[in-house]
Amino acid sequence: MIIGIIGAMEEEVAVLKEEMDVQEVVKAASMDFCKGVLCGRDVVVVRSGVGKVNAAICAQLLVDRFGVEILINTGIAGSLDAQIDIGDIVISTDSLHHDMDATLFGDPLGQVPRMDTLAFPADQRLVELAVLANQEANPDIHTFTGRVVSGDQFISSAEVKDRLVKQFHAKCTEMEGAGIAHAAYLNKISYVIIRAISDKADNSATMDYPVFERQAIAHSVRLVKNLLPRI
Repeated sequence: MIIGIIGAMEEEVAVLKEEMDVQEVVKAASMDFCKGVLCGRDVVVVRSGVGKVNAAICAQLLVDRFGVEILINTGIAGSLDAQIDIGDIVISTDSLHHDMDATLFGDPLGQVPRMDTLAFPADQRLVELAVLANQEANPDIHTFTGRVVSGDQFISSAEVKDRLVKQFHAKCTEMEGAGIAHAAYLNKISYVIIRAISDKADNSATMDYPVFERQAIAHSVRLVKNLLPRI
């Protein structure tokens, strides 16, 4: 079994690449796919680039070129829940596109037209394993599970944040997860999104993000390394 690990930015996957036994680097779609062994598991680690299109292209290449059976998306996100503090971890139960809008045709906000689901469910076993892994790897922070919403925009407005909370009842927002979840759903493979909170997705986001980005990434990396041997 091969596990694909996707981070949007190089900072989110750099440590994983450094610590893995890299056997091959394959270049495709302007991405470097590092194939090898990490924590005793066969993995392909890759930086997708920012945004849902980059993430979905990356996920499909992992399926087509490397035959991955599990996709893990690791990185950072903005909190949509007052209980979730900067540094805490959110593990997806499902994911959807918050910026998909075909409401003019009668679809609910977030619904991809003519798809048989609004949200893309994560693998329940992976969710449970990730919760246990984070509790062990990062005992000083809190672990949350819930919906992750994605859009091609950095959320830094309290007004937009409130709308996302009311509309989707999500735990956090970011810019890649739903693209990966969408690809996993169409390919009928398992996925989970692991997000460390770097900001509050409100008017303070532009100040919080640069300060807490590194801390949040460290939490998600420790979680992934603890999760892999459990899979």
